[in-house]
Amino acid sequence: MRYRARVEYDGTDFAGFQLQRTARTVQGVLEDALARFSGGERVRVDGAGRTDAGVHALDQVIAFTWSGRMQGQRLADAINGVLPPDVTIRELREVPDGWHPRYAARYREYRYTVWNGPRSPLHERTALWVRVPLDTAAMARAGSVLVGRHDFSAFAAAHRQPVRTVHAVRVRRKGKLVTIDVRADAFLRGMVRRIVAVLLAAGRGQLNEDDVAAALAARRPALNGAAAPARGLCLTRVVLGRRDGQTDGEHEER
Repeated sequence: MRYRARVEYDGTDFAGFQLQRTARTVQGVLEDALARFSGGERVRVDGAGRTDAGVHALDQVIAFTWSGRMQGQRLADAINGVLPPDVTIRELREVPDGWHPRYAARYREYRYTVWNGPRSPLHERTALWVRVPLDTAAMARAGSVLVGRHDFSAFAAAHRQPVRTVHAVRVRRKGKLVTIDVRADAFLRGMVRRIVAVLLAAGRGQLNEDDVAAALAARRPALNGAAAPARGLCLTRVVLGRRDGQTDGEHEER
């Protein structure tokens, strides 16, 4: 039986989502939990995205093929009962054989959180502390340049197919918290954190929307490849259901 589930995790103490032999990862922890109920047999977990070390998720989507006796909600409760405190699953549902979250995702949305106030250890666990005041209107104008289908070579590691469609870039402030939400069909490696680095520079008055447009067109690493730290980034939403003509859904945000 093939199952999918939504997964939430605090990425602080993980070396990313993808399985690694010598490091603690979300995929590894999930597969260890499943092995507890499959007689020690390894059960592969597939994810909608491969978040990197320190990146969080509110709504990662996974899938796995299960041949054990426990099913449905009983299985979900059992898995959550042995998972560590920094990861949990919900909405376990049966899906057709061969279903894969990477290819089933219609779009993904990330949120980057900035704490633009006095030092705060609790806020800074999952947010970037920026001391100087940020001009969020300028950040929003800069972000609007990136909406649409573009070659994002300037905002990601080198890739054979760097064209992606960004549906929205939203910059909002609530008190001392500044959030940057980016929605796209798929992401290149490092894309969101490099976009955030550029928007923060705009918020500090170091560049404007014309500079962002020039960087996008030049296809060379913007700000020499600078990227915002991982701790402020969270995969907040994976919407399922492919559109006609959608690409393979490759997703490598890190």
